[in-house]
Order: sequence, then structure tokens, then C-alpha cells
Amino acid sequence: MVNPVLAKEAAPLAQDEAVEKRMVTISVELRCLVCQNESLAASRADLAQDLRREIREQIGQGKSDKEILDFMVGRYGDFVRYRPPLKGTTMLLWFGPFLLLVAGVIGLVLYLRRRGKHIVEARLSAEEQKKAEALLKLGESENRP
Repeated sequence: MVNPVLAKEAAPLAQDEAVEKRMVTISVELRCLVCQNESLAASRADLAQDLRREIREQIGQGKSDKEILDFMVGRYGDFVRYRPPLKGTTMLLWFGPFLLLVAGVIGLVLYLRRRGKHIVEARLSAEEQKKAEALLKLGESENRP
């Protein structure tokens, strides 16, 4: 059963289909700042709806795609773009995941090497060796038919 209290108002669409297509093309290039793993076009977050509305308004004002993208980057930084430009301030966005992976592998190797040095083989005393042999012989004699 659907609860009408939880229903939301439908997202407004542009009056012009060309404007809507252009808005989608631009918003696919942008990251949702709330979801961060979805494009602005795919996100259902309230902020994403507001940003899509802003894009529609700027299209209506006659701004180019580049001007709209520059506006969004100016307001939210290079992180808002799915493919930020490769420059000094975005190096961490581009290479950060690889650096974390390399650091993790190096840390794991160092940990395993240190752990291997601390493992000491247990040596049995002569008395313990005799007891173990006696138990093994006893087990063998019980298992024989």
C-alpha cells in the first residue's frame, strides 16, 4: 500500500526537449556531491535536483556548455567533474587510489616479513620427544587389525 504522505512532487522537466537533452549531457559529466558515486544526471538527491535546475536556468540564459561546467567547477571545485583536468591540484584525485594501493601492499609485505622473523620453531626436549614417539607407537598398535 502506498502512503501518500511519503510521496514527493515529480521533478520538473524542461519545457523544451532540446534544453532537457543538453542538461542531461552536461549533468552526466558532473558528480553528485551528495552521492559522490553517481552522476548528477542519475542522482535522486535533492541537491542534484537543485543543480539540474540551475543548469537548465543557465541554458535558458544562453550560456555554453563550457561556461556552465566552469561555473560548477568554480562553485564546487574540480571534484564535481567525473574527469577532472590533470593539474597540480587534482593529482591526488587521479593518483590517490593507486598510491593507497601501493602503500597498502608495502605495509602488508613489511608486516609479513616482521611476523616471519618472530616465528620460532618449537623444539622438543629429549623427554618430550620420547613421549611423542611412545604415543605414536601406541596409536599405531591400536589401529592395526
